[in-house]
Amino acid sequence: MTIETLSKSRVGGPKGGYYHKIKHASSSTGTDMIFGLYLPLNAGKETPVLYWLSGLTCSEANFSTKAGCRAFDAAEKEGIAMVLPDTSPRGDDVPNVDSYDLGQGAGFYIDATEAPYDKHFQMHKYVTEELPALLDTEFQLGSLKSITGHSMGGHGALTIALKDPASWVSVS
Repeated sequence: MTIETLSKSRVGGPKGGYYHKIKHASSSTGTDMIFGLYLPLNAGKETPVLYWLSGLTCSEANFSTKAGCRAFDAAEKEGIAMVLPDTSPRGDDVPNVDSYDLGQGAGFYIDATEAPYDKHFQMHKYVTEELPALLDTEFQLGSLKSITGHSMGGHGALTIALKDPASWVSVS
């Protein structure tokens, strides 16, 4: 799987790690997906990973914009990588609705089962299978994973962890 680093920024000063904005072709959603990734300076095979799921109408940029350096400083001090996936697939071929609660920006971290949403809205599979495999292949991070989020993302974190508690060391 090929990834494209759209940007890479040092956060937290000279002793801080790097925030990456990454794009890749997703087999789960059939679209290009973008996610944020914070890697502490000592990132490696033992680095635990925290998945942050944002809420309705947000994107991968929500957490990094609102929490920013303070959150990444704390992640650096604890030696934790942070993964910030988008909330849904996006693009001209992706179904959307004028209301904010269905369509692009509203993936609910579930796998849709009915047309026209079932073709692209496979966010549960994306977050639980595809994204962890991509991170393992490209960045060789540790196997300890936690998941959290706010609003729609909090609901997603809880449902994902409760469906497969053995895959997550914590959920909130």
